[in-house]
Amino acid sequence: MPKRYIVRLSKEEQEQLKELVSIGRAAAYKIKHANILLQVDENGAGWSDEAAATALHCHSNTVANVRQRLVEQGIEAALERKRREAPSSAKLCDGEAEAKIIALRCGEPPAGHARWTLRLLADKAVELEIVPHISHETVRQVLKKTN
Repeated sequence: MPKRYIVRLSKEEQEQLKELVSIGRAAAYKIKHANILLQVDENGAGWSDEAAATALHCHSNTVANVRQRLVEQGIEAALERKRREAPSSAKLCDGEAEAKIIALRCGEPPAGHARWTLRLLADKAVELEIVPHISHETVRQVLKKTN
């Protein structure tokens, strides 16, 4: 199957990538992406995706994705990681819910308890329908914001 995205680096781009690799003061993924681009460059080594992936200890899809980002978005985008379009999950607590949890913490603890625990606060927040579900760790993070 022919390559869909052909990498042809100019002499300046090759020098920039070689400098990035030789100095070695960048993030490891940037150095690896630079090495990938240098190896699959048609004006240079001209390796296949599989050969570059084997030599650089990564998946052939990584090589293909870096190649595609270079052609579509440019050299800077190819050296960076792909950014998420949306966060992995929506925030559970908005400002109002956080305020209610803090107010709950400032109140009296339930009967039979000397103080509020994180798990008690989490259970009470769900019981009062402040949030549909919440873990004690999220409650800890909310309370950590206050002194």
